Amino acid sequence: MKIEQIYTGCLAQGAYYIESKGEAAIIDPLRETQPYLERLTKDGVLLKYIFETHFHADFVSGHLDLSQKTGAPIVYGPTAQPEFEAIIAEDNQIFEIGNIKIKVLHTPGHTLESTTYLLIDKNGKESAIFSGDTLFLGDVGRPDLAQKAASMTQEELAGMLYDSLYNKIMPLADDITVYPAHGAGSACGKNMMKETVDTLGNQKKMNYALNQPSKEAFIEAVTDGLLPPPAYFGMNVAMNKKGYESFETVLSQGMTALSVEEFENAAEQSGALILDTRANGDFAKGFIPQSINIGINGDFAPWVGSMIVDVNQPILLVTDADMEEETVTRLSRVGFDHVIGHLQGGFSSWKDAEKEIDTVNRITATEFASQIEGKEAMVIDVRKESEYAAEHVEDAYSKPLAYINDWVNDIDPKQPFYLHCAGGYRSMIAASILQARGYRNFIEIEGGFKAIAETQIPKTDFVCQSKVLK
Repeated sequence: MKIEQIYTGCLAQGAYYIESKGEAAIIDPLRETQPYLERLTKDGVLLKYIFETHFHADFVSGHLDLSQKTGAPIVYGPTAQPEFEAIIAEDNQIFEIGNIKIKVLHTPGHTLESTTYLLIDKNGKESAIFSGDTLFLGDVGRPDLAQKAASMTQEELAGMLYDSLYNKIMPLADDITVYPAHGAGSACGKNMMKETVDTLGNQKKMNYALNQPSKEAFIEAVTDGLLPPPAYFGMNVAMNKKGYESFETVLSQGMTALSVEEFENAAEQSGALILDTRANGDFAKGFIPQSINIGINGDFAPWVGSMIVDVNQPILLVTDADMEEETVTRLSRVGFDHVIGHLQGGFSSWKDAEKEIDTVNRITATEFASQIEGKEAMVIDVRKESEYAAEHVEDAYSKPLAYINDWVNDIDPKQPFYLHCAGGYRSMIAASILQARGYRNFIEIEGGFKAIAETQIPKTDFVCQSKVLK
């Protein structure tokens, strides 16, 4: 038997490849299926089942493409109602892969169809659980995402999650390995560990949700401090439930190389959003007017989902050389399938054609300190609330990037201000959005709070973020 966790950092997502005696199963596959097909060929095994723990909200699964290419059936837990052919398993149903077994444990609460898969080895020992978004390391799945579909409150779903965890998961042996669907950084939970594998026994000891004195206390604990889910989540759920265009078709379209003239015409005629995925420092020095910067080297896909929201939005890409395919792939993982092409030669070709360019007014933290010394200055901090609460520039305003569409209209276009995040990634996203909407009254700070902390600028006292989160 072989179990491999295939972890994708930018999504904080874990897919799983299980192989036993010439047969395999894959749990929660990513959108692009070629790596799985290559692994199956390399191992010389037959894919017998594709298990889905639930209808994912934060990414588009590769279940449909993988099933179409291999003939392997897709398996969901009880109550799932996909709009395509699938096996809807019963609670406690057993599936055999080689000489091991997968037992279905229906664990609703995160969603109604949420299911944990219990692996039983060739000797009959229960050895691992693939817990999806039911149980994370250090946390449990948020119970507010399925409220509308379930016609239930988040408190009612949290109560259902309590029953699932305490009746189905907690009675299992301490030495069982926990393989969750997500790790730290995912918006599907609020307090996940950086580790991606643990024992159930350790989770029983340290996971706050598994140490509540009552059901009422559990409900209060898991619903406390939940931030609004990213707006694109519902669209990803719909794609996972209803179906989508094949990844190969999406990739082929996105790989269309456009000359400067073709790119300019496409932007004018299609209403496409120009997405520039270069590093924030390069973007600041020059970019196509109205472009939005979300760097590929960061939490790219989740921020695209949160900022652009509409998965049907046509997109034109500006990337670094040879990063076009990687960018289209990452966009497809969160359902943004309408990339209509990319600028051939990247931003350099636009600049060489002597087309209009824009820049961001960016200064160093040292220059920032010099400019505001002894003066009153408006500072906007776009980090998360927990980061701001831990430590911030005195009198700075907390305006998280995730909520920019809510607060941008409150900005006085005549009031100058400084803009920063933790390191420059998020503040450049904010800067590009602000400039696309006509705001020119700000200065963005290179290096963000990390650089600011090295200056003498007055700051609040540091508080550990783990305490802030609690």
